[in-house]
Amino acid sequence: MPCLDNYPFLTKYFTDGVNSGKMAHCILFYGSDIEAQYNLALEIARMLNCKGTHTPECGCLNCNWIRENKHPAVLTVSKVDNKPADDNSKTVISIEQARMIKNDLLVTSDYHRVLIFCDRDKDGNIRGLNQQVFQADAANALLKTFEEPPENTTFIFLTKDKSDMITTVVSRAQSFYVPSMKDDERDFSLVKDAMDGYLELERGEVLDFNDKILEIAKMADAEEVFTQMQNYIESLLRANLDNMGLKVKLIADLKAIEHAKKQNRLNMNIQTVIETLSFKLIL
Repeated sequence: MPCLDNYPFLTKYFTDGVNSGKMAHCILFYGSDIEAQYNLALEIARMLNCKGTHTPECGCLNCNWIRENKHPAVLTVSKVDNKPADDNSKTVISIEQARMIKNDLLVTSDYHRVLIFCDRDKDGNIRGLNQQVFQADAANALLKTFEEPPENTTFIFLTKDKSDMITTVVSRAQSFYVPSMKDDERDFSLVKDAMDGYLELERGEVLDFNDKILEIAKMADAEEVFTQMQNYIESLLRANLDNMGLKVKLIADLKAIEHAKKQNRLNMNIQTVIETLSFKLIL
């Protein structure tokens, strides 16, 4: 299980939170690499439950349990994990699950409980949550618990895009973008020429940039154009992990594109969406 060293900002935030006892109790990870998010969630659970050296190499019982995914208080919650015995639902995190979680949390624990909400595909691989899997009825049944959880309880949600989550959950969580560290090349061929050097563009060049992106969106699906813009920026992130100032800018740009995606899905005027996005990207 990889440690947080690949994510300096997250490392500092969560290490400081654990050491100060001021960790957020409701966390949302988003980004394309759900496996990395899941491993981060397990590492945070390990940090919260460690009774040994408090180092990544610690071999205490709690740390070993979590590495082996056998800890009694660190649970994966999905449409197939940790369901009541009489719950036959297989496509959603159910209301019955939500009620079982609430009842289980009424019992005190000597551990720091960490509940990791995600999805699984048919082969058992971890996948990101969406509103089809984690629907409003089950989410709403847990909202009060998310707001005021029992002591030593942390909820972590994994998703590709914040817009895939019900807004009432997003509003109660501290959100963190987790860039992919995979070596596989994701396509940004449509937007490469337009995006190359965008960080050096000046304000007076924003309309030229806007026209290039708009022209591409007219020839291709706008959703795909936005996805490839995200892929391009994620490639810059992977190449600049040690440059904190640039990382902050790139993560802000990813959030701006995410917002543009949401506006596009609401059938807003694509010209207006891209123009607004262009002004956010070109400082």
